[in-house]
Amino acid sequence: MNQSTDSAVADAGERVQFDALHGAATDGGDVNLDMILDVPVTLAMEVGRTRISIRNLLQLNQGSVVELDRAAGEPLDVFVNGTLVAHGEVVVINEKFGIRLTDVISPAERVRKLR
Repeated sequence: MNQSTDSAVADAGERVQFDALHGAATDGGDVNLDMILDVPVTLAMEVGRTRISIRNLLQLNQGSVVELDRAAGEPLDVFVNGTLVAHGEVVVINEKFGIRLTDVISPAERVRKLR
């Protein structure tokens, strides 16, 4: 083995130290969120769900009614990138649908559900 190979083998068992990230929170300080504020996420509202067979799916046509697992008047679920973050109700604003948030899931509860 040559000298550079010997030093590479010797270094392989050593712990690697990385420099602190600039802009990251250190020592329990505030987190700087400016780096991620413009990252796009997908926001989806769910009225309800149901499971049907492929046979019934193929029989659907214009005018078909699909029963959902949620009663009329129950709040909608609001998801961000597939994670439940809130519940709300449908509103109409300037002839467009919107949602009024009625209950926001706490950050601690959202993290708990990720595990």
